[in-house]
Amino acid sequence: MRQHLAILTDNKPGVLTHVAGLISRRAINIECINAGYTEEPDVTRINIIVTVENREALDQAVNQLARLIDVIKVINLDDRPFIGCELAMIKVKYTHTSQREELANMAALFHAKVVDVQLNSLILQVAGKEDRIEALLRMLNEYEILEIARTGQISLSRGDVPVKNM
Repeated sequence: MRQHLAILTDNKPGVLTHVAGLISRRAINIECINAGYTEEPDVTRINIIVTVENREALDQAVNQLARLIDVIKVINLDDRPFIGCELAMIKVKYTHTSQREELANMAALFHAKVVDVQLNSLILQVAGKEDRIEALLRMLNEYEILEIARTGQISLSRGDVPVKNM
C-alpha cells in the first residue's frame, strides 16, 4: 500500500540522509522523496511516498522518525484529506513543423505548456496528478522522447490546519 508522509525537519545538512536511511533500514520502499523550503526559513519539509506491506511497519518507522533529533513533526497524510501534485518536464524530438503543431495541441489538451522550442525538439512542462502525467506520456509514445525529469509528488493537507499544528 502507498502512503504519503510529510516530515518537518530542522534545515541542517545530513537530515535528509538520516530520514531516508531510517526508512530504508526498515525495509520500506521509498517510491518518491523530495525536500524543500517551507514558510519558515529554518524548517525543511520532506515529502515521501513509501510502499509498505502493512500499516504496523510504517507506524513503527514513523515513531522512530519522530524521535530523531532534527525531526520536528511526522504526519501520515493518508490519515486525512490531502492534495498531491507532481511536475514533469518532457523533451520530445520532432522532424516536421506539423509534428511540432501536433505536440503543441496535445500539450494544450493536458494543460501542459511548451516551455522551449528548438529546431528539432521541444520541452513540455506539465503539473498535476500522477495519472495525468502518465496519460500524457502514453500519448507521446508515438514520438521520440529524448528526456524526462519528474519531481515526484508533493502534498499538502486540506483545510486550514498546517502540518506543524497537527
